[in-house]
Amino acid sequence: MSDEIKEIEEQQVVDYQDSNIRTLSDVEHIRMRPGMYIGRLGDGSLPEDGIYVLLKEVIDNSIDEFRMNAGKRIEIDVDDNLRVTVRDYGRGIPQGKLVEAVSKLNTGGKYDSKAFKKSVGMNGVGIKAVNFLSSHFEVRSYRDGQVRKAQFEKGLLKSDVTEATQDENGTYIMFEPDNTLFLNYSFQNDIVETMLRNYTYLNSGLTIMYNGRRILSRNGLEDLLKDTMTVDCLYPIVHMKGEDIEIAFTHTNQHGESYDSFVNGQHTTQGGTHQSAFKEHIARTIKDFFGKYEFGDIRNGIVAAIALNVEEPIFESQTKIKLGSLNMAPNGDSINKYVGDFIKKEVDNYLHIHSDVAEEIERKVKTSESERKAMAGVAKIARERAKKANLHNRKLRDCRIHFSDVKDPRKEESSIFITEGDSASGSITKSRDVNTQAVFSLRGKPLNCFGLTKKVVYENEEFNLLQAALDIEDGLDTLRYNKVIVATDADVDGMHIRLLTITFFLQFFPELIKKGHVYVLQTPLFRVRNKRTKIKDKKVVKAEDEKLASRGEKPKDFITRYCYSEEERLEAIQALGPEPEITRFKGLGEISPEEFAGFIGPDIRLEQVTLHKTDQVAKLLEYYMGKNTMERQNFIIDNLVIEEDIPESE
Repeated sequence: MSDEIKEIEEQQVVDYQDSNIRTLSDVEHIRMRPGMYIGRLGDGSLPEDGIYVLLKEVIDNSIDEFRMNAGKRIEIDVDDNLRVTVRDYGRGIPQGKLVEAVSKLNTGGKYDSKAFKKSVGMNGVGIKAVNFLSSHFEVRSYRDGQVRKAQFEKGLLKSDVTEATQDENGTYIMFEPDNTLFLNYSFQNDIVETMLRNYTYLNSGLTIMYNGRRILSRNGLEDLLKDTMTVDCLYPIVHMKGEDIEIAFTHTNQHGESYDSFVNGQHTTQGGTHQSAFKEHIARTIKDFFGKYEFGDIRNGIVAAIALNVEEPIFESQTKIKLGSLNMAPNGDSINKYVGDFIKKEVDNYLHIHSDVAEEIERKVKTSESERKAMAGVAKIARERAKKANLHNRKLRDCRIHFSDVKDPRKEESSIFITEGDSASGSITKSRDVNTQAVFSLRGKPLNCFGLTKKVVYENEEFNLLQAALDIEDGLDTLRYNKVIVATDADVDGMHIRLLTITFFLQFFPELIKKGHVYVLQTPLFRVRNKRTKIKDKKVVKAEDEKLASRGEKPKDFITRYCYSEEERLEAIQALGPEPEITRFKGLGEISPEEFAGFIGPDIRLEQVTLHKTDQVAKLLEYYMGKNTMERQNFIIDNLVIEEDIPESE
């Protein structure tokens, strides 16, 4: 071995001493590793962002009070989209342990199943994470004429007083997420309201006051389906309740399957053992009733929800979005057997009594069966073609971490960019995070698939390979990427490609959108930059340096702002003047990989594609993607706006 190699190896050995061993306090550990407790941080633009996990942890405690028959009203206010207060009228946290209950890990009342039966929060972590990750946190416990108040800053106790009060018993929590962790965060009203409505669907008799507005549900999961379905049902929603189980279901003419599942009021967005049991036994019961048909044909087009109450549920992560329990059913049976027995008895009885519903179900199942058989041959050929296409080299630049890998802690970060053209896909491929970001390259504009049958998914090479890349042929259980990101140019052609791609998902895989997996990449229209030495406002320079330092990066010669609108361009010119360099981007392909890394990294801007009750999918697709009707032509003429070209540089 040469002396040079020995010298290099010696330089790579890092000293390791007693001083390297650290013991972190509870506060330090959660603030240093927040992802372990709340998943991603984010800025509040997405439902899975950390500020909503904090809100959920607080509300869960109030819901547990309601479920113990203590308090039927919860008041929630969000001030300026930044600060949250939650007031319930339950029993109030025992005042002698108030400070410990919100500041000491593994401390809580829910280890005692007598005090809290069938609760979500069993780990003694949730409210402490809220405290430690907030710049300001206050808790008050009202009990029997006294209120104890404790105030914290970033998890550290600042004041603790007890005084007389005439207020009703209960608990008050105020928290303001730490904006040094949740950068530029803002609570989004629609995300918060969806969360609160889910609580009311599962807790009949509960009233939630949100910023002065009343939210409640009288019909549970039936209301959930009615409020969220974007297509008409083929028969009235079937709604059934037991002591610790509730189900609701119907069929539509859409492709695929749609499920919402809950455990002890927690929305298990990734399902789990209870949802799997429902899927198996609803299909088995209907098959046994008719004496024929395949499970897949029976479930095609189903829209359903299940809610289960169990003691000491086991979730697969602290964020509690997937149930892992196998043998925790209320009567001591396995969850699979408990759910199966309920469905077998209740649904079978219902179908015998309601022959009209049974006839509608059979009609839908027969239609699904006919469609499946009609495309069976072409589907087999298409699968073989997808295998032979050498997918990983030809169309898909894959990443290492996948959403379907339940054991990987970073699976939530997995994403795939769907883009058009070799230059655009090449730039993204070179600048992406190879661990979590995949790229799928379209060849030209996709086919307008509105009005076509699912057979086209197998006959069209682009659709066939995209379906194979996402691995969604048999549903979302095997979905490979958490985020499916449509990345197109910010021009007319790019918009058309975006609409055609979303039409494909709406037509054949609507659940992909309904479950919040589809996004549009917001690409910049302008780049505004200036040399650091020319920027007179030192606050701008300091803010940029702090931003880079938080990522472990060093200051750069230029300070650059990517602008997504004309307003942002003007703001950047004002901040970075005098004489800034301005570039107008025409397409993704002309942006260098180095620049691409600047806006598909930590600062990525995504717009989630969502579906609401008012979005009647069939009518929307007919209007925008159907035949070129005079009505649509008149709409375009009436709303035509001609913009002046903005020069590429100034």
